[in-house]
Amino acid sequence: MSENRELKPKNPMSRYYIFALKIIGDFGATIAIPVVIAAIVGQKLDEKWHTRPMMLMVFMSISAIITAILIYKKAKVYGKEFQDLDKKQ
Repeated sequence: MSENRELKPKNPMSRYYIFALKIIGDFGATIAIPVVIAAIVGQKLDEKWHTRPMMLMVFMSISAIITAILIYKKAKVYGKEFQDLDKKQ
């Protein structure tokens, strides 16, 4: 008596909402983590070398570049996933 049936959500838009929340979480972490690490490392080096705020600015700039590259790559992947999600509907 085992049936292989796919569970269909009551709201057909729910898969899009879940996909959007996935993107929000992933992009949020991708933006926040490099910035926090850059701020901590930059401040520590500025304190050690008495170069305030030069190292902080350098590391924040590097962090912005890394974040932009990561977001671009992830946006391409999510674009393909969205197209696949749209085809399934």
